[in-house]
Amino acid sequence: MLSFLRDNGRWISGGFLLTFFSSFGQTFFIGLSGEELRAKFQLTDGEFGGIYMIATIGSALTLPFLGRTLDHMPGWKVARFVIPALAGACLLMAFAPSILVLVLALYLLRLFGQGMMTHTAYTEIGRWYVANRGRATSLIVPGHQTGEALLPIGFTIVAVGLGWQAGWLIAAGLLLLFAMPMILSLWRVERTPQASDPDLTQARLGPDKTVAQVAADPIFYALLVGVLAPPFIGTTIFFHQDYLIELRGYDALAFAAAFPIMAITTVVFSLMSGQLIDRFGAIRLLPFYLIPLCCACLTVGLLTPLWGIYAFMFLVGVSYGFTAPLIGALWPEVYGVRNLGSVRAIAVAAGVASTAIGPGLTGYLIDRGVTLPTQMLYLSGWCIVASGVLALVSPVILRRTAEA
Repeated sequence: MLSFLRDNGRWISGGFLLTFFSSFGQTFFIGLSGEELRAKFQLTDGEFGGIYMIATIGSALTLPFLGRTLDHMPGWKVARFVIPALAGACLLMAFAPSILVLVLALYLLRLFGQGMMTHTAYTEIGRWYVANRGRATSLIVPGHQTGEALLPIGFTIVAVGLGWQAGWLIAAGLLLLFAMPMILSLWRVERTPQASDPDLTQARLGPDKTVAQVAADPIFYALLVGVLAPPFIGTTIFFHQDYLIELRGYDALAFAAAFPIMAITTVVFSLMSGQLIDRFGAIRLLPFYLIPLCCACLTVGLLTPLWGIYAFMFLVGVSYGFTAPLIGALWPEVYGVRNLGSVRAIAVAAGVASTAIGPGLTGYLIDRGVTLPTQMLYLSGWCIVASGVLALVSPVILRRTAEA
């Protein structure tokens, strides 16, 4: 691992920074301002969830068109546009004078933060690495968890001292003054095959498919049944964290302090997952990766003490640790790398759409008396059903790839 990091440090570091700074467009970070935004614009949980859903669906519809640029230009050139756009969205969040501007700010945060920052990182790493794809992907995943561990506490401290708008101003400054120059300098050098790379005969690559072929493939939609569960469920709980804190009477800072548990657990299990993916392949691991998420849903639904949140964060960390490297390696294993930017853009857009529907649908149910813990029990059932579907399609994919 140390040798791998020494030889590939610049590309791994660039991917890590992209995933870290994507946090400003992720639900957990936006949710930190949820209470203030609802108060400012006099919105209920359901109304705010609906606005968030509209903005996120808009970003999901845009992402397939914007994401395909990675098939035509290097990642650093895409990042050169994406990072300033995300910084502009942070500024809009700080000064939004109306609901329409708020919707625009949320749309840009979701498109360039959750969407393009992560899409750029995973697409380039998936293309640059073949036999070491699982290991390389597992090393950029901790960028997300580092953001989840540090930014909620940092934002809370800034908001208490200077106001929540100051947190968004600092986010914009970090993107422009630190993230952009660092990422561009690291990624300006394209990665080429190294002498230390494993023999490509060890690699797992599916037959190259066009976007049209992927869209017509029933297997793709069967995979989405499982792939969409983590973003939908994770977004739901983190978007409504203020509601859950109020419902259960938790201390806000104590809740924020649980994020490092999730972050550390995710990093540990991400590294384990990367090794397992390179050894067994992402497709063989598919039927099992939702089991920890199922347990996490049951934890929120059934455990009311504060320590239940810490147990939930641990289980979500286990789930996320397996999910991110696995999904990063999955699409090349199923559909090849020639059109990876376009194929991943469709999958990422579907994931973004699920993060839009989650807050909107669950917020609507909350307004009508169905508590979030009750909803989490039903979502655990989704994980069970999805695991069954993935167990059925995994051998089909392996057989199809071998025949091709």
